[in-house]
Amino acid sequence: MIDRETLDKLFEFHGHKCWASALGFRAGQIALENLGVKRANVKELFVILETGYNHGAGCFGDGVQFATGCTAGKGNLIKKPRGKLAFTLIDPKQGKQIRLCFNPKIREKIANSTFMKKRAAGVPPTEISEEEVMEVINLVLESPMEEMLLVGKVEDSYFETPTEVMGMGVCDICGEMVARPYLRLIGKAQACEVVELKKVCIDCSGYEEGFEK
Repeated sequence: MIDRETLDKLFEFHGHKCWASALGFRAGQIALENLGVKRANVKELFVILETGYNHGAGCFGDGVQFATGCTAGKGNLIKKPRGKLAFTLIDPKQGKQIRLCFNPKIREKIANSTFMKKRAAGVPPTEISEEEVMEVINLVLESPMEEMLLVGKVEDSYFETPTEVMGMGVCDICGEMVARPYLRLIGKAQACEVVELKKVCIDCSGYEEGFEK
């Protein structure tokens, strides 16, 4: 069970109280426990997060980040948009991983809560009463794990840890700092020779996006 202090810190990190972020946190804790690892401080662990974009339960991802320490800023949170409340936690040191997904068994109970009915009507979560918000949060936190989550088996992982690139350069056009993998070369050709070669950012290059990886 998540203690109240930790729960408050989760919601402070997320920005508001909601069941999906609480579910993500609970799932993250279970994944850590099943892999036998502690929350990542640097890049000891990686998460492949399957939530997509612009759907209401995307808050799940913040709970997963808060629990596992795998965050967008550290670069150990990798998005694989599938529109699912699911993720895979990877421990490269052990070469092991585990995938967890929301179990739809409890979906109707959540959907029938006053909180979700108001959210479906367009009411922001910050304008719903504390009692109504906590009703569905407690449902998520207190329900048996097997009703809330589909927990996979710990499996061998063949995940290749991304190489961290430390160097940065300055765009010759806008003057802004750019990580080296994102710099592009442009120049003018004259008599089969390239002159005025410049290192520039993607926005100044005129290239289409898609070369970022």
